[in-house]
Amino acid sequence: MKVLHIGKEGNMERYTVSTPFIEQLEKVSLPNGLDAAQYLEAAGGADFIIADAVAPVTGELIRGMPNLKLIHSEGVAFNSFDVEAATARHVYVCNCQGMNASAVAEQAILLMVGMLRDAVNNDAAVRTGAQIATKEGYMKRGDLRELADCSVGLVGFGDIAQATAKLLRAYGVEEIYYYKRHPLTQEAEQRLGVTYLPLEELLGRSDIVSLHLPVSPATMHTADSAFFARMKAGSYLVNTARGELVDDEALVDALASGKLAMAGLDTLNQEPVQADHYLLRQPEDIRRRLLLSPHIGGITASSFRRGYQMVWEDIQAVAEGRVPRRAVNRW
Repeated sequence: MKVLHIGKEGNMERYTVSTPFIEQLEKVSLPNGLDAAQYLEAAGGADFIIADAVAPVTGELIRGMPNLKLIHSEGVAFNSFDVEAATARHVYVCNCQGMNASAVAEQAILLMVGMLRDAVNNDAAVRTGAQIATKEGYMKRGDLRELADCSVGLVGFGDIAQATAKLLRAYGVEEIYYYKRHPLTQEAEQRLGVTYLPLEELLGRSDIVSLHLPVSPATMHTADSAFFARMKAGSYLVNTARGELVDDEALVDALASGKLAMAGLDTLNQEPVQADHYLLRQPEDIRRRLLLSPHIGGITASSFRRGYQMVWEDIQAVAEGRVPRRAVNRW
């Protein structure tokens, strides 16, 4: 059996723990961005495709591979795959749901604590010889906070938000709210230590609001001017999901008005981020209240190893005539 890998060279080998099943597979690895004809020429007879989560797997490619049985995302996303074409040919489409949950949850906590302790500005203070003045300022004002002092609202409550809730409890956070379209059972809420609130109420009661939604036409710019208007004065926003969830102009207005104390963002709208990005062109008073990271929440080595373990489990299941555990389509 043959595997076509579409993605970054070396990923498949780097993050795979080999087994006898994997060893006996023929593997062809090609970069993202080639056209269907090039993939078909190199590996048209492949039984399986493993693809970068953002790599287009087109209907033309799917229909041109007579032996194809499964397409597996290397990550959680699969919106670049033609699922309809795959389903029409009874080809499973799978993703690695949950592979990066703990990693992204850690990034969310890092941003929360980093904002509460004003990490970026404090680093700059020490580097410029202002350590004592900065320290005394905090002691005089009494405005450094611990995470356990805060209420936290999670907008969206999938694997990552649930992992974030678990870490928040470890930090001693007692008020953890969540919002999703279909609330959990009371038993599940008690087990996870969370309380459901309608979105408007969650925004009004949370010191920190953390976004954990997928991007869709319905969720684009979820954090808009109306969203920020409902938040507590001096609260914090965290986004480790997708940049498109936040209206950048509304975010700047919220920071300028003091409605938001800070925003911690692992992802921005219009990636890859360039130096002339709207948020980076703001006055210093706005920029110093943005804690940014380059969309690294989910790219730990452990995340990729977990992901590839999922990939090979699903491929082996199909090779043995079983339904893969992580299929997102049915027929």
